[in-house]
Amino acid sequence: MIYFDAGATTLEKPAAVRAAMTEAVATMSSPGRGGYPATRKAEETAFACRNEATELFGVDSPEKVVFTSNATHALNIAIHSLVKPGSRVAISGYEHNSVLRPLHAVDNVELTVVDTPLFEPRMALEEFRQVLQRGADVVVCTHVSNVFGYILPVQEIAEECRRSGVPLILDASQSAGVLPVRMDALQPAFIAMPGHKGLYGPQGTGLLLCGDRPVKPLLSGGTGSVSRLRRMPEDLPDRLEAGTHNMPGIAGLLEGLRFIRRTGLERVARQEREVVAAAARYLREIPQVRLYADTEFANQTGVLSFTVQGMDCETVGALLADRGIAVRAGLHCAPLAHKTAKTLETGTIRISTSVFNNAEQAEVFARELGRIIRENARF
Repeated sequence: MIYFDAGATTLEKPAAVRAAMTEAVATMSSPGRGGYPATRKAEETAFACRNEATELFGVDSPEKVVFTSNATHALNIAIHSLVKPGSRVAISGYEHNSVLRPLHAVDNVELTVVDTPLFEPRMALEEFRQVLQRGADVVVCTHVSNVFGYILPVQEIAEECRRSGVPLILDASQSAGVLPVRMDALQPAFIAMPGHKGLYGPQGTGLLLCGDRPVKPLLSGGTGSVSRLRRMPEDLPDRLEAGTHNMPGIAGLLEGLRFIRRTGLERVARQEREVVAAAARYLREIPQVRLYADTEFANQTGVLSFTVQGMDCETVGALLADRGIAVRAGLHCAPLAHKTAKTLETGTIRISTSVFNNAEQAEVFARELGRIIRENARF
C-alpha cells in the first residue's frame, strides 16, 4: 500500500515506537500509584516523555507538558480555560472542527473569522492585526491547514497578540514534528498537538503545552497526589491529568519524539515537500486535475489537495483505495477551511506525506490517478 494520509495518522511508525508500547504493556503500571518497580518505571517514562517534549518545543519546565488523549482534548482544555460566555474570539479561516465545535459550545461567543485566501500569509497577518486593533479577548489559530498544507504566519500573529495583550492558542496538529514549534519563541497561552501524526506516536496520545495562564480542568478524579483535596490540585500537570495514564501510548510517544529529534525537523520537512512537489509535477500534466498548491511550496508543507473535473472526490478516493493508494477525500473535518478556499461544495482529495514516503510513490499515485480519470470521468 502507498499510504498518503499522514495528515490523519502516520501509519508507518519507527520500530522503536512499537517496541516501547509492547514493553510498557508488560512492565508498567500507573505513575504515582505505588512505590514498586512497575510504578517507578512508569514515572520515569512519563517524565522522560515530558522532558523530551520540553526540549523539542521550548517549554520552560516539564510540568507544563500535559498528556492528553489527542489534540482535540488539548484544544478543549485550552479553549475552555480562556473562552467565557460573551468572549470575543478571532480565528483563522482554516480551523478544524476541533476548534470550531468547542467554541460553539460556549454561549454567546463573538466569533471573527479571518478568512483570507490560500497561500497569502501577508494578507492573513494584516487582517489579524486589524481584528486585534478592534478588540479581541482570545485568538485561536492553526499553524498549518490540515486540508491544504498552508502555513499561516503564526510567529508574526503571536507577536501581534503579545503587543495587544491577547492570549493565543496555537493548534499545531499539522506542524508539530515538521516545522519549528517553540513555546519560548511564540509565547502563546497554549499549544495543542496530537501524538499520532507528525510525532509518530500512537493514536490516543496528545500534548498540551501550557504557558502561564490559569487552566480549567475538563475532568476531575484521581491524580496519585494530594488525595485529601476535594478538588483537582492547582499544580501542573496533575491539575489536568485526572485518572490513569495511557502508559503504552506515552512510551510510544516518547520514542516518536526521540525519532523526530534524531531525524531533524529540516530533514522531515524537506522529505515531505519533495514528495508532494513530485506529485504536483505529475498532476499538472493531467488536464482534468485542479491543484491547490503554493508557488514552489514556499508556504506549504507535505500536504496537497486537488479536485478532478467531472468526478466526485470521495469516488476518486475510493477508486484509489481499490488500487492500494490511501488518500483522504471530502471535507476533512474542516468545513470552514473549504468555505474559505471555496471548495465547500465539492471537498477535495488530499495527499499528506510522512518521512517514510518517497517520490517514486508519488509517480505511481499520479499514474494510477490518470488511469482512473481515463476510465471513469465523463466530459
